Amino acid sequence: MAVRQALGRGLQLGRALLLRFTAKPGPTYGWGRPERPGPAAGWGRGERPGQAAGPGAEPRRLGLGLPGRYRFFRQSVAGLAARLQRQFVGRPRGGAGPCGRAVFLAFGLGLGLIEEKQAEGRRAASACEEIQAVFTQKNKPLPDPLDARRWQGFRLEEYLIGKSIGKGCSAAVYEATMPVLPQNQQVAGSIGLLPGRGPEIIPREEEQAPPAPAFPLAIKMMWNISAGSSSEAIFSTMSQELVPASRVALAGEYGAVAHRSKGGPKQLAAHPNVIRVFRAFTSSVPLLPGALLDYPDVLPPRLHPEGLGHGRTLFLVMKNYSCTLRQYLRGNSPSPRLATVMTLQLLEGVAHLVQQGVAHRDLKSDNVLVEPDADGCPWLVITDFGCCLADERVGLQLPFTSWYVDRGGNGCLMAPEVSTACPGPRAVIDYSKADAWAVGALAYEIFGLPNPFYGQGRAHLESRSYQEAQLPALPESVPPEVRQLVRSLLQRDASKRPSARVAANLLHLSLWGERTLALKDLKPDKMIGWLLQQSAATLLANRLAEKNCVETRMKMLFLANLEYEALSQAALLLCSWRAAL
Repeated sequence: MAVRQALGRGLQLGRALLLRFTAKPGPTYGWGRPERPGPAAGWGRGERPGQAAGPGAEPRRLGLGLPGRYRFFRQSVAGLAARLQRQFVGRPRGGAGPCGRAVFLAFGLGLGLIEEKQAEGRRAASACEEIQAVFTQKNKPLPDPLDARRWQGFRLEEYLIGKSIGKGCSAAVYEATMPVLPQNQQVAGSIGLLPGRGPEIIPREEEQAPPAPAFPLAIKMMWNISAGSSSEAIFSTMSQELVPASRVALAGEYGAVAHRSKGGPKQLAAHPNVIRVFRAFTSSVPLLPGALLDYPDVLPPRLHPEGLGHGRTLFLVMKNYSCTLRQYLRGNSPSPRLATVMTLQLLEGVAHLVQQGVAHRDLKSDNVLVEPDADGCPWLVITDFGCCLADERVGLQLPFTSWYVDRGGNGCLMAPEVSTACPGPRAVIDYSKADAWAVGALAYEIFGLPNPFYGQGRAHLESRSYQEAQLPALPESVPPEVRQLVRSLLQRDASKRPSARVAANLLHLSLWGERTLALKDLKPDKMIGWLLQQSAATLLANRLAEKNCVETRMKMLFLANLEYEALSQAALLLCSWRAAL
């Protein structure tokens, strides 16, 4: 009760001070006196602008419960601060006691400081928007290597298929290329379709020792057991695989166009850390190399008497990458800085998915592809969207009405809020931070440790029941803020977990802004100065031979996704962690 009385007394004193120091010279209008008519008197609940109160009317009140005569509550903070300070300077010395003037001055000065802080934030947000606009143009996706003006690419017969690359639980992947006519060889090489000479282009003097065929493409053949044999049924059943498809990928078949126009899954915008499907089409299932040995049960009966598959299925054409993340880590031990850059790439890819309203739901090292650059630095790409959530109707909030609702794949790396969810009439699973949690688990593999959610015995943790204290510590060679970020990504409570965008920004700041963004220098104007320096240096590096460098590409990506609010959250988190060390 004492707290309520003190709060009420404080409000009364505040009203008295504000009324005294904001009233203009002339007739006073106090409680019980008529208000001046007209719009200037303000309006409260149930009043419209322009309505006036009659004599003896109840004092008008704003939404906060204050009298309507305090018109400055409807002005900007800047106008209010300036008015208070002007009135204080112009008021006679004897108009108020020393204590009242001090309180009044502090109030006006505080509002002025608030306005200055807001102005700094507005300048910083405006600068971020300008930088983002510049680098968004610089980060336009590369042209489709299977340009429809030169190749169709919607028939399996147009491709030369090589050896098997890999096999999963629902598809097999083969290396492939498109034979190119001699007059198109230069064009094909310029867009990266053929890094070397194609198998059909051999100069006459080298016919005795032809070069090895180049296979820059990969063809993924889906296994069709239950989708039927019509193109429309296949596209409908396997629609999740089409989420990362390009605009022209589905233009070759009427069934695909009709499916997309009827409101199928979301079409994901291009991103350098997400796989791109160049072509998607249906065709008869061929007998490819190793098929009878690797996946005989899913072949159609015409190819294998005991096969259960249909005669037609879906084929996806993509870029051929060197290896998966699991294969890369088996033969390489990245340094802490390189491992940080690799983790950052996964977070950038996940942040893009979240921004587009898509949840991958099956992140693991087998579903991340790697392509080393000229210096051997790996570039990571998220692939395999067969388990993704990309429904326009629900976004990232999946209604969980029964146990029959698909929660995604890979139960070992299923975020706690997903693995512990219980169905009900109003139950909903929020996937907005589920993939970020999976990146935190994959970080252990990237930094050279076993994934704690894949282990056995005491080392094994389950997402349903683990506690944060059970998480193993990353090596001491890993920067402290990176170790803290991994632990934050693996927090059980999703509300305490940073989003993928904030986590990516934090790693960007940790990698490239350590000296400039120290705790004592954390000011919006200082941050914008650092961003402008990074922008100039990145543009220069992009013009030079470093344009294909992984770190230069990551800086370009960071500046193209620049948002002041997310950047500020990351900077505050980083500073708080450093202060706690």
